[in-house]
Amino acid sequence: SGMAAEDEAELCLLECRVCFERYGSGGQRRPRNLPCGHVLCQGCVAALGGAERRRLECPFCRRACGSAETSDCLPLLQLLEVLGPAGGSVSSALARSGGRGAAGPASAGLGLWLAVGGWGSLVNPTGVAACRRSGRLAVAHDGKKRIHIFGPNGSCLQRFGERGDAGNDIKYPLDVTVTSDGHVVVTDGGDRSVKAFDFDGRGVLAVQEGFCLPWGLDATPESAVILTDSEAGALYRLTADFRKGRLKKCQMIRSQLISPRGVAVSHTSGAIVVIEHLKAQGPNSSSTRVKIFSAEMDLVGQMDSFGLNLVFPSKIYSTAVAFDKEGRIIVTDVCSQAVICLGKPEEFPIFNPLISHGLSYPVGLTYMANNSLVVLDSGDHSIKIYSST
Repeated sequence: SGMAAEDEAELCLLECRVCFERYGSGGQRRPRNLPCGHVLCQGCVAALGGAERRRLECPFCRRACGSAETSDCLPLLQLLEVLGPAGGSVSSALARSGGRGAAGPASAGLGLWLAVGGWGSLVNPTGVAACRRSGRLAVAHDGKKRIHIFGPNGSCLQRFGERGDAGNDIKYPLDVTVTSDGHVVVTDGGDRSVKAFDFDGRGVLAVQEGFCLPWGLDATPESAVILTDSEAGALYRLTADFRKGRLKKCQMIRSQLISPRGVAVSHTSGAIVVIEHLKAQGPNSSSTRVKIFSAEMDLVGQMDSFGLNLVFPSKIYSTAVAFDKEGRIIVTDVCSQAVICLGKPEEFPIFNPLISHGLSYPVGLTYMANNSLVVLDSGDHSIKIYSST
């Protein structure tokens, strides 16, 4: 049954969730990104845009956009290319291509320790975070209850965050973090807010004012939250007394970024790393850029896909970022379906693949207190926990 479930998940990944037709690389079936991050085929984009084809509403999160704002979904197009016209499975295609991009030690001593979730228990997950004190994991996904809390051993402890219209319901969660004082904080793309809960699922705070599209977030050791606003191109620091449900301050600490999404804060140096999603200059050329700021918000390094091509064999399209406990920057790459270490800010970028096989579409990344690496794989709707072997 494991194999059947894997094929099932793969089909879900490779088909449009509106018309359920399999994506293709051309014409009506070509996968297109909406600005909210959801993907549908060109045919459905055209149909939803109506006769004028100027505006459409995302069928999943209801966010409106112009047809001109849609773009090719590169990761899926690359996946289709790897699979070839025969359309074999992702796992067999990767076996054929030898895992692609496996430079250096295949896993640098990381072994898969536990896989949790899977289609049905998690649906199109978007974010993962670990509680450093209790080892619990919080996952944001598209299910009936948007937040899933797992114990350190993978058991499901709690689910909360109904889809609905009450103040602490969650319409469309984009990312999640856990503060050191034990609160689960979520960005909600549905009503463009940031919502905080305790581990029992009680809503303690919702911050809505001022955001265009809050996306990625990460907690600092002091329980402040650093978050990106993808549409405003800004980075905020939010401080609150979560126990009392009181917002203290929400301050913009950086502006003029380009569609910033994933973000991480170093617990050793306070450095902040952000992933920008750059607009396409032509067909198939949208890409990502990793930017590192010091604790004082000075730009200390940046790396885009183009610069990488000069150093590394493959184009990196990064969806998630984390710092390990030594302060090294770790990113996911959906093109090579890998997790890559880019080194510390001062040596950035080096290129050391940590995990180069067994992932299909890694979208989330976090470290647990015991230094296990947690990867959220939306390709098979699971959490994969790797520990040093």
